[in-house]
Amino acid sequence: MKAALHLYFGRIEVHGLENVPKTGAVLFLPNHQKALMDVLLIVTDCHRKPYFLTRSDVFNKQVLRRFFAFLQMIPIYRMRDGRNQLKNNEAVFKKCTELFENEEAIVLFPEANHNLRRRVRNLSKGFTRIVFHSLKYSPSNEILIIPVGLNYLKSTGFPDKVAVYYGKPIVSSQLYDPNDVFTSVQNAKKRVKEQLKQLTTHVEDELNYENIIDKMESNNVNFLNPTESNKFIRSSETKINKESGKIAAPVTFRLVFHLFNIAALVPWRFWVKPKVWEPEFLSTLRFAYALVVYPFCYVLFLSLFTAVFGFGVAIILVSLHVLFNWAYVKGGS
Repeated sequence: MKAALHLYFGRIEVHGLENVPKTGAVLFLPNHQKALMDVLLIVTDCHRKPYFLTRSDVFNKQVLRRFFAFLQMIPIYRMRDGRNQLKNNEAVFKKCTELFENEEAIVLFPEANHNLRRRVRNLSKGFTRIVFHSLKYSPSNEILIIPVGLNYLKSTGFPDKVAVYYGKPIVSSQLYDPNDVFTSVQNAKKRVKEQLKQLTTHVEDELNYENIIDKMESNNVNFLNPTESNKFIRSSETKINKESGKIAAPVTFRLVFHLFNIAALVPWRFWVKPKVWEPEFLSTLRFAYALVVYPFCYVLFLSLFTAVFGFGVAIILVSLHVLFNWAYVKGGS
């Protein structure tokens, strides 16, 4: 999966891994923009094998429940799932407490939903309930909270680049006062949100959001660098000569790419892509489609070329195709 991600993205930057302990209970709290892509980028580079708290509605079918359980995914129930479903979270909290006692790592998206907008949304108190539940019933078990900032160069476009920033650990026991849980919750949410706003681009002004993003793109602000992008938002400067979010492959390069990949792109463009139900899932579905279709295409190409030109020439032609696509992804984003 890690190799596939590096083939899909033009570049994957990972910063702050020194903040992630190799042992001990850890709760990763990332911002949430691109559905399953956010999960995959964390699990392949966080030095841990975390469990994931996932919205319960994806567990509706038995076959999916077994598959997600294999992937260490745990359902979490929200108000939108029905008030009567919320009681099931008690078992989830207990499960998380057991995992923390066993010094496991868990990933939870504290915004409780995904959105492509470059801003940190209000955090749900769900992560505080899980952490404080564990501290209440297992007070000797220290849990480190690590905010994670996910920064994509493009919202839905391809090829894309991404930078993942692991923040400084927050010691959960220092946030928890059993005699004042309300204040503890507010302080925990504030501490995490403050870090997330530094680890990813955060546009506070929602009313002028589009204008601010347009200005950032026209001034070539590098969205892979949250320090730079947030500095630009706070400043009145008009020119930053860095990597642009609008840089794209030359037109001829794109045309050749589409021509060489027409067998895979036609079904995607006219059959799969129109069925993507939310723009936040576009990258996830594109990645999954490529992961399934391209191995099949290359086996088919190898067979056809072998029948026409022989195995040696077929290997060369398929290898050249792979190298061309790799060059397009690395150079075209």
